[in-house]
Amino acid sequence: MLPVLLTKDDGMIIGPISNLLGYLMEGIFSVIDSIGIPNIGLAIILFTIIINVLMLPLTIKQQKFSKLNAKMSPELQAIQKKYKDRKDNASMTAMQQETQEVYAKYGVSPTGSCVQLLVQMPILFALYRVIYAMPAYVSKIKDAFFPLVDELIAQPGSAEFIQGFKNAGMYSKQFANDLFVSGNTEYIQNTYIDVLNKASTSEWLSISEKFPSLAEDVTTTLESLDVYNSFLGLNIANSPSYIIGDAMKTGSFLLVAGALLVPLLSALTQWVSVKLMPQASSASGDDSTNAAMQSMKTMNMMMPIMSAVFCFTLPAGMGIYWIASAVVRTIQQVVINKHIDKMDIDSMIEKNMEKNKHKLEKNKEKIARLNEYASMNTKNVEKVRSQSEKDELLKKAQELNNNAKPGSIAAKANMVKQYNEKNNK
Repeated sequence: MLPVLLTKDDGMIIGPISNLLGYLMEGIFSVIDSIGIPNIGLAIILFTIIINVLMLPLTIKQQKFSKLNAKMSPELQAIQKKYKDRKDNASMTAMQQETQEVYAKYGVSPTGSCVQLLVQMPILFALYRVIYAMPAYVSKIKDAFFPLVDELIAQPGSAEFIQGFKNAGMYSKQFANDLFVSGNTEYIQNTYIDVLNKASTSEWLSISEKFPSLAEDVTTTLESLDVYNSFLGLNIANSPSYIIGDAMKTGSFLLVAGALLVPLLSALTQWVSVKLMPQASSASGDDSTNAAMQSMKTMNMMMPIMSAVFCFTLPAGMGIYWIASAVVRTIQQVVINKHIDKMDIDSMIEKNMEKNKHKLEKNKEKIARLNEYASMNTKNVEKVRSQSEKDELLKKAQELNNNAKPGSIAAKANMVKQYNEKNNK
Protein backbone atom coordinates (compact mmCIF):
# COMPACT_ATOMS: atom_id res chain seq x y z
CA MET A 1 0.00 0.00 0.00
CA LEU A 2 1.38 3.43 -0.93
CA PRO A 3 2.00 5.72 2.07
CA VAL A 4 -0.29 8.54 0.92
CA LEU A 5 -1.38 9.42 4.44
CA LEU A 6 1.06 11.52 6.42
CA THR A 7 3.31 9.15 8.41
CA LYS A 8 0.33 6.96 9.32
CA ASP A 9 1.07 3.28 9.73
CA ASP A 10 -0.73 1.29 7.04
CA GLY A 11 0.06 -2.15 8.48
CA MET A 12 -2.72 -4.71 8.89
CA ILE A 13 -2.34 -4.86 12.70
CA ILE A 14 -0.58 -1.68 13.86
CA GLY A 15 -2.34 0.59 11.35
CA PRO A 16 -5.94 0.23 12.62
CA ILE A 17 -4.79 0.42 16.27
CA SER A 18 -2.75 3.56 15.51
CA ASN A 19 -5.77 5.17 13.85
CA LEU A 20 -7.96 4.37 16.85
CA LEU A 21 -5.40 5.80 19.28
CA GLY A 22 -4.96 8.76 16.93
CA TYR A 23 -8.64 9.65 17.35
CA LEU A 24 -8.12 9.59 21.12
CA MET A 25 -5.07 11.87 20.87
CA GLU A 26 -7.00 14.22 18.56
CA GLY A 27 -9.83 14.39 21.12
CA ILE A 28 -7.47 15.08 24.02
CA PHE A 29 -5.64 17.84 22.15
CA SER A 30 -8.94 19.43 21.08
CA VAL A 31 -10.15 19.50 24.70
CA ILE A 32 -6.98 21.10 26.15
CA ASP A 33 -6.87 23.50 23.19
CA SER A 34 -10.44 24.59 23.93
CA ILE A 35 -9.41 25.56 27.49
CA GLY A 36 -6.37 27.47 26.23
CA ILE A 37 -3.58 24.89 26.87
CA PRO A 38 -2.70 23.52 23.41
CA ASN A 39 0.40 21.69 24.64
CA ILE A 40 1.76 18.45 23.17
CA GLY A 41 3.59 17.51 26.39
CA LEU A 42 0.38 17.74 28.43
CA ALA A 43 -1.54 15.84 25.72
CA ILE A 44 1.06 13.04 25.84
CA ILE A 45 0.76 12.75 29.64
CA LEU A 46 -3.07 12.64 29.57
CA PHE A 47 -2.95 10.21 26.63
CA THR A 48 -0.58 7.93 28.55
CA ILE A 49 -2.75 7.96 31.68
CA ILE A 50 -5.92 7.09 29.75
CA ILE A 51 -4.24 4.26 27.80
CA ASN A 52 -2.73 2.73 30.94
CA VAL A 53 -6.10 2.88 32.71
CA LEU A 54 -7.74 1.15 29.72
CA MET A 55 -5.04 -1.53 29.79
CA LEU A 56 -5.42 -2.04 33.55
CA PRO A 57 -7.26 -5.42 33.24
CA LEU A 58 -4.33 -6.82 31.20
CA THR A 59 -1.83 -5.40 33.69
CA ILE A 60 -3.68 -7.00 36.63
CA LYS A 61 -3.75 -10.39 34.89
CA GLN A 62 -0.05 -10.20 34.08
CA GLN A 63 0.97 -9.27 37.62
CA LYS A 64 -1.42 -11.79 39.14
CA PHE A 65 0.26 -14.47 37.01
CA SER A 66 3.72 -13.33 38.20
CA LYS A 67 2.61 -13.37 41.84
CA LEU A 68 1.03 -16.81 41.62
CA ASN A 69 4.00 -18.13 39.66
CA ALA A 70 6.26 -17.12 42.53
CA LYS A 71 3.94 -18.96 44.97
CA MET A 72 3.88 -22.20 43.00
CA SER A 73 7.60 -22.14 42.18
CA PRO A 74 8.58 -24.61 44.99
CA GLU A 75 6.05 -27.18 43.72
CA LEU A 76 7.34 -26.87 40.15
CA GLN A 77 10.93 -27.19 41.34
CA ALA A 78 10.02 -30.33 43.30
CA ILE A 79 8.54 -31.90 40.16
CA GLN A 80 11.66 -31.02 38.17
CA LYS A 81 13.87 -32.54 40.84
CA LYS A 82 11.72 -35.69 40.98
CA TYR A 83 12.15 -36.38 37.25
CA LYS A 84 15.61 -34.85 36.84
CA ASP A 85 17.43 -38.04 35.72
CA ARG A 86 14.44 -39.78 34.13
CA LYS A 87 14.25 -39.14 30.40
CA ASP A 88 12.04 -42.02 29.24
CA ASN A 89 8.72 -41.21 27.58
CA ALA A 90 6.61 -42.44 30.50
CA SER A 91 8.49 -40.22 32.98
CA MET A 92 8.38 -37.17 30.69
CA THR A 93 4.64 -37.64 30.21
CA ALA A 94 4.13 -38.01 33.97
CA MET A 95 6.19 -34.86 34.65
CA GLN A 96 4.19 -32.88 32.12
CA GLN A 97 0.92 -34.13 33.65
CA GLU A 98 1.97 -33.19 37.19
CA THR A 99 3.16 -29.78 36.02
CA GLN A 100 -0.19 -29.13 34.32
CA GLU A 101 -2.00 -30.14 37.51
CA VAL A 102 0.01 -27.53 39.47
CA TYR A 103 -0.90 -24.81 36.97
CA ALA A 104 -4.55 -25.89 37.09
CA LYS A 105 -4.40 -25.82 40.89
CA TYR A 106 -3.36 -22.16 40.83
CA GLY A 107 -5.67 -21.29 37.94
CA VAL A 108 -2.99 -20.01 35.57
CA SER A 109 -1.61 -21.01 32.19
CA PRO A 110 2.10 -21.74 31.50
CA THR A 111 1.92 -19.22 28.65
CA GLY A 112 -0.26 -16.72 30.54
CA SER A 113 2.39 -14.01 30.81
CA CYS A 114 3.45 -14.40 27.18
CA VAL A 115 -0.13 -14.05 25.97
CA GLN A 116 -0.56 -10.79 27.91
CA LEU A 117 2.63 -9.42 26.36
CA LEU A 118 1.55 -10.46 22.86
CA VAL A 119 -1.72 -8.57 23.33
CA GLN A 120 0.04 -5.47 24.65
CA MET A 121 2.85 -5.30 22.06
CA PRO A 122 0.74 -4.04 19.11
CA ILE A 123 -0.81 -1.40 21.38
CA LEU A 124 2.63 -0.22 22.54
CA PHE A 125 3.91 0.00 18.94
CA ALA A 126 0.80 1.94 17.96
CA LEU A 127 1.30 4.30 20.92
CA TYR A 128 4.85 5.00 19.79
CA ARG A 129 3.63 5.66 16.24
CA VAL A 130 1.03 8.21 17.32
CA ILE A 131 3.39 10.11 19.64
CA TYR A 132 6.29 10.02 17.17
CA ALA A 133 4.12 11.35 14.32
CA MET A 134 1.69 13.73 15.98
CA PRO A 135 0.86 15.82 12.83
CA ALA A 136 -0.44 12.64 11.18
CA TYR A 137 -3.08 12.14 13.87
CA VAL A 138 -3.77 15.66 15.21
CA SER A 139 -5.08 17.95 12.47
CA LYS A 140 -4.44 21.19 14.37
CA ILE A 141 -0.73 20.40 14.64
CA LYS A 142 -0.59 19.52 10.94
CA ASP A 143 -2.33 22.81 10.05
CA ALA A 144 0.49 24.73 11.77
CA PHE A 145 2.86 23.72 8.92
CA PHE A 146 0.79 25.68 6.40
CA PRO A 147 1.14 27.92 4.39
CA LEU A 148 4.93 27.42 4.78
CA VAL A 149 4.89 23.91 3.29
CA ASP A 150 3.09 25.01 0.11
CA GLU A 151 5.44 27.96 -0.34
CA LEU A 152 8.48 25.79 0.31
CA ILE A 153 7.32 23.23 -2.27
CA ALA A 154 7.12 26.05 -4.85
CA GLN A 155 10.79 26.97 -4.30
CA PRO A 156 13.14 25.36 -6.86
CA GLY A 157 15.57 22.94 -5.21
CA SER A 158 13.66 22.78 -1.88
CA ALA A 159 13.16 19.00 -2.09
CA GLU A 160 16.89 18.39 -2.53
CA PHE A 161 17.61 20.87 0.28
CA ILE A 162 15.42 19.28 2.96
CA GLN A 163 16.69 15.83 1.99
CA GLY A 164 19.97 16.95 3.54
CA PHE A 165 18.36 17.24 6.99
CA LYS A 166 19.60 14.78 9.61
CA ASN A 167 16.44 12.68 9.88
CA ALA A 168 15.37 12.97 6.23
CA GLY A 169 16.96 9.62 5.37
CA MET A 170 14.02 7.70 6.87
CA TYR A 171 11.80 9.30 4.21
CA SER A 172 14.09 8.72 1.20
CA LYS A 173 11.60 6.21 -0.30
CA GLN A 174 8.84 8.80 -0.16
CA PHE A 175 10.94 11.27 -2.16
CA ALA A 176 11.67 8.58 -4.77
CA ASN A 177 8.07 7.38 -5.00
CA ASP A 178 6.19 7.84 -8.27
CA LEU A 179 3.55 9.92 -6.47
CA PHE A 180 6.25 12.44 -5.52
CA VAL A 181 7.82 12.45 -8.98
CA SER A 182 4.45 12.78 -10.73
CA GLY A 183 3.55 15.78 -8.61
CA ASN A 184 0.80 14.41 -6.34
CA THR A 185 0.15 17.50 -4.21
CA GLU A 186 -1.12 15.77 -1.06
CA TYR A 187 1.71 13.22 -1.14
CA ILE A 188 4.37 15.91 -1.55
CA GLN A 189 2.87 18.02 1.27
CA ASN A 190 2.86 15.03 3.61
CA THR A 191 6.46 14.15 2.73
CA TYR A 192 7.62 17.71 3.49
CA ILE A 193 5.74 17.68 6.82
CA ASP A 194 7.29 14.30 7.65
CA VAL A 195 10.77 15.78 7.32
CA LEU A 196 10.02 19.15 8.95
CA ASN A 197 8.35 17.43 11.91
CA LYS A 198 11.69 15.72 12.70
CA ALA A 199 13.83 18.78 11.89
CA SER A 200 15.85 20.51 14.63
CA THR A 201 15.60 24.25 15.32
CA SER A 202 18.87 24.91 13.48
CA GLU A 203 17.55 23.07 10.41
CA TRP A 204 14.40 25.17 10.49
CA LEU A 205 16.50 28.33 10.61
CA SER A 206 18.60 27.09 7.69
CA ILE A 207 15.44 27.27 5.54
CA SER A 208 15.36 31.04 6.10
CA GLU A 209 19.01 31.28 5.07
CA LYS A 210 18.51 29.19 1.94
CA PHE A 211 15.20 30.82 0.95
CA PRO A 212 15.15 34.39 2.39
CA SER A 213 11.66 35.06 1.00
CA LEU A 214 10.29 32.41 3.39
CA ALA A 215 11.95 33.85 6.52
CA GLU A 216 8.72 35.38 7.87
CA ASP A 217 6.70 32.22 7.26
CA VAL A 218 9.41 30.11 8.94
CA THR A 219 9.30 32.38 12.00
CA THR A 220 5.49 32.28 12.17
CA THR A 221 5.41 28.47 11.83
CA LEU A 222 8.13 28.01 14.46
CA GLU A 223 6.24 30.28 16.88
CA SER A 224 3.05 28.22 16.44
CA LEU A 225 4.91 24.93 16.88
CA ASP A 226 6.84 26.28 19.88
CA VAL A 227 3.53 26.95 21.67
CA TYR A 228 2.61 23.32 21.10
CA ASN A 229 6.07 21.87 21.85
CA SER A 230 7.16 24.00 24.81
CA PHE A 231 7.03 21.97 28.03
CA LEU A 232 8.67 23.18 31.26
CA GLY A 233 10.97 25.41 29.23
CA LEU A 234 12.09 22.69 26.81
CA ASN A 235 11.21 22.32 23.15
CA ILE A 236 10.16 18.67 23.21
CA ALA A 237 10.43 18.44 19.41
CA ASN A 238 14.22 18.56 19.89
CA SER A 239 16.27 15.75 21.42
CA PRO A 240 18.03 16.33 24.77
CA SER A 241 21.38 15.90 22.99
CA TYR A 242 20.51 18.76 20.62
CA ILE A 243 19.12 20.92 23.44
CA ILE A 244 22.31 20.43 25.48
CA GLY A 245 24.56 21.24 22.51
CA ASP A 246 22.57 24.37 21.65
CA ALA A 247 22.37 25.48 25.30
CA MET A 248 26.11 25.09 25.78
CA LYS A 249 26.69 27.58 22.97
CA THR A 250 24.51 30.19 24.70
CA GLY A 251 25.67 29.31 28.21
CA SER A 252 22.16 28.36 29.35
CA PHE A 253 23.08 25.75 31.95
CA LEU A 254 19.50 25.61 33.25
CA LEU A 255 18.41 24.19 29.88
CA VAL A 256 21.32 21.72 30.05
CA ALA A 257 20.10 20.51 33.45
CA GLY A 258 16.50 20.27 32.21
CA ALA A 259 17.53 18.31 29.11
CA LEU A 260 19.63 15.89 31.19
CA LEU A 261 16.68 15.27 33.50
CA VAL A 262 14.65 13.71 30.68
CA PRO A 263 16.87 10.62 30.09
CA LEU A 264 17.81 10.37 33.78
CA LEU A 265 14.19 10.45 34.97
CA SER A 266 13.25 8.00 32.25
CA ALA A 267 15.88 5.50 33.44
CA LEU A 268 15.01 6.01 37.12
CA THR A 269 11.24 5.63 36.68
CA GLN A 270 11.74 2.54 34.49
CA TRP A 271 14.00 1.00 37.15
CA VAL A 272 11.48 1.65 39.94
CA SER A 273 8.64 0.25 37.80
CA VAL A 274 10.58 -2.96 37.07
CA LYS A 275 11.58 -3.41 40.71
CA LEU A 276 7.96 -3.17 41.87
CA MET A 277 6.79 -5.68 39.29
CA PRO A 278 6.39 -9.23 40.71
CA GLN A 279 9.21 -11.31 39.28
CA ALA A 280 8.02 -14.49 37.60
CA SER A 281 9.87 -17.68 38.44
CA SER A 282 11.77 -19.51 35.69
CA ALA A 283 10.94 -22.90 37.20
CA SER A 284 8.14 -23.77 34.88
CA GLY A 285 9.14 -27.30 33.98
CA ASP A 286 9.55 -26.36 30.30
CA ASP A 287 12.91 -25.39 28.82
CA SER A 288 11.47 -23.03 26.22
CA THR A 289 9.38 -21.22 28.85
CA ASN A 290 12.40 -21.05 31.17
CA ALA A 291 14.44 -19.43 28.39
CA ALA A 292 11.64 -16.93 27.69
CA MET A 293 11.41 -16.01 31.40
CA GLN A 294 15.18 -15.58 31.62
CA SER A 295 15.17 -13.38 28.54
CA MET A 296 12.39 -11.30 30.09
CA LYS A 297 14.45 -10.78 33.26
CA THR A 298 17.47 -9.70 31.21
CA MET A 299 15.31 -7.30 29.20
CA ASN A 300 13.89 -5.81 32.41
CA MET A 301 17.43 -5.17 33.64
CA MET A 302 18.48 -3.54 30.35
CA MET A 303 15.30 -1.50 29.92
CA PRO A 304 16.31 1.46 32.15
CA ILE A 305 19.68 1.77 30.39
CA MET A 306 18.13 1.52 26.93
CA SER A 307 15.49 4.05 27.95
CA ALA A 308 18.16 6.59 28.94
CA VAL A 309 20.08 6.11 25.68
CA PHE A 310 17.00 6.41 23.48
CA CYS A 311 15.64 9.41 25.38
CA PHE A 312 18.96 11.22 24.92
CA THR A 313 18.81 10.94 21.12
CA LEU A 314 15.07 10.92 20.35
CA PRO A 315 12.78 13.99 20.64
CA ALA A 316 12.16 14.90 24.29
CA GLY A 317 8.45 14.22 23.73
CA MET A 318 9.20 10.49 23.60
CA GLY A 319 11.07 10.83 26.89
CA ILE A 320 8.04 12.50 28.47
CA TYR A 321 5.90 9.59 27.27
CA TRP A 322 8.27 7.01 28.81
CA ILE A 323 8.48 8.91 32.09
CA ALA A 324 4.70 9.37 32.31
CA SER A 325 4.11 5.73 31.38
CA ALA A 326 6.58 4.46 34.01
CA VAL A 327 5.09 6.69 36.72
CA VAL A 328 1.54 5.51 35.93
CA ARG A 329 2.68 1.87 35.89
CA THR A 330 4.46 2.34 39.22
CA ILE A 331 1.30 3.71 40.85
CA GLN A 332 -0.72 0.87 39.35
CA GLN A 333 1.76 -1.73 40.58
CA VAL A 334 1.71 -0.38 44.14
CA VAL A 335 -2.10 -0.60 44.20
CA ILE A 336 -2.21 -3.99 42.45
CA ASN A 337 0.51 -5.49 44.67
CA LYS A 338 -1.41 -4.45 47.77
CA HIS A 339 -4.58 -6.00 46.34
CA ILE A 340 -2.81 -9.26 45.43
CA ASP A 341 -1.07 -9.44 48.83
CA LYS A 342 -4.49 -9.32 50.50
CA MET A 343 -5.81 -12.16 48.37
CA ASP A 344 -6.56 -15.43 50.15
CA ILE A 345 -4.30 -17.72 48.11
CA ASP A 346 -5.52 -20.89 49.87
CA SER A 347 -9.14 -20.04 49.13
CA MET A 348 -8.22 -19.27 45.51
CA ILE A 349 -6.39 -22.61 45.20
CA GLU A 350 -9.41 -24.44 46.62
CA LYS A 351 -11.73 -22.75 44.10
CA ASN A 352 -9.35 -23.49 41.22
CA MET A 353 -9.10 -27.15 42.27
CA GLU A 354 -12.90 -27.37 42.34
CA LYS A 355 -13.10 -25.76 38.89
CA ASN A 356 -10.45 -28.13 37.56
CA LYS A 357 -12.30 -31.12 39.02
CA HIS A 358 -15.56 -29.96 37.43
CA LYS A 359 -13.73 -29.44 34.12
CA LEU A 360 -12.25 -32.96 34.25
CA GLU A 361 -15.69 -34.44 34.95
CA LYS A 362 -17.12 -32.55 31.97
CA ASN A 363 -14.28 -33.82 29.80
CA LYS A 364 -14.96 -37.40 30.96
CA GLU A 365 -18.63 -37.01 30.04
CA LYS A 366 -17.66 -35.70 26.61
CA ILE A 367 -15.22 -38.57 26.08
CA ALA A 368 -17.89 -41.09 27.17
CA ARG A 369 -20.38 -39.57 24.71
CA LEU A 370 -17.83 -39.64 21.91
CA ASN A 371 -17.04 -43.28 22.66
CA GLU A 372 -20.75 -44.08 22.67
CA TYR A 373 -21.26 -42.35 19.32
CA ALA A 374 -18.21 -44.13 17.94
CA SER A 375 -19.58 -47.49 19.14
CA MET A 376 -22.99 -46.81 17.62
CA ASN A 377 -21.42 -45.81 14.33
CA THR A 378 -19.29 -48.98 14.37
CA LYS A 379 -22.41 -51.14 14.87
CA ASN A 380 -24.13 -49.34 12.02
CA VAL A 381 -21.14 -49.93 9.81
CA GLU A 382 -21.11 -53.61 10.78
CA LYS A 383 -24.86 -53.83 10.16
CA VAL A 384 -24.48 -52.25 6.75
CA ARG A 385 -21.54 -54.50 6.01
CA SER A 386 -23.53 -57.63 7.07
CA GLN A 387 -26.54 -56.61 4.99
CA SER A 388 -24.37 -55.98 1.94
CA GLU A 389 -22.70 -59.35 2.40
CA LYS A 390 -26.16 -61.03 2.64
CA ASP A 391 -27.30 -59.30 -0.52
CA GLU A 392 -24.18 -60.45 -2.28
CA LEU A 393 -24.73 -64.05 -1.16
CA LEU A 394 -28.40 -63.98 -2.27
CA LYS A 395 -27.34 -62.58 -5.62
CA LYS A 396 -24.87 -65.42 -6.10
CA ALA A 397 -27.49 -68.01 -5.03
CA GLN A 398 -29.93 -66.56 -7.50
CA GLU A 399 -27.37 -66.80 -10.28
CA LEU A 400 -26.76 -70.43 -9.33
CA ASN A 401 -30.49 -71.12 -9.36
CA ASN A 402 -30.94 -69.50 -12.75
CA ASN A 403 -28.16 -71.66 -14.16
CA ALA A 404 -29.42 -74.93 -12.52
CA LYS A 405 -29.99 -77.98 -14.73
CA PRO A 406 -33.58 -79.29 -15.01
CA GLY A 407 -34.29 -81.96 -12.45
CA SER A 408 -31.32 -81.01 -10.24
CA ILE A 409 -31.62 -80.19 -6.55
CA ALA A 410 -30.84 -76.55 -7.33
CA ALA A 411 -33.69 -76.45 -9.86
CA LYS A 412 -36.11 -77.93 -7.36
CA ALA A 413 -34.98 -75.38 -4.74
CA ASN A 414 -35.61 -72.63 -7.25
CA MET A 415 -39.13 -73.94 -7.85
CA VAL A 416 -39.78 -73.91 -4.08
CA LYS A 417 -38.46 -70.33 -3.88
CA GLN A 418 -40.72 -69.18 -6.73
CA TYR A 419 -43.75 -70.92 -5.14
CA ASN A 420 -43.05 -69.16 -1.78
CA GLU A 421 -42.64 -65.74 -3.42
CA LYS A 422 -45.92 -66.23 -5.32
CA ASN A 423 -47.85 -67.18 -2.19
CA ASN A 424 -46.33 -64.32 -0.13
CA LYS A 425 -47.58 -61.70 -2.53
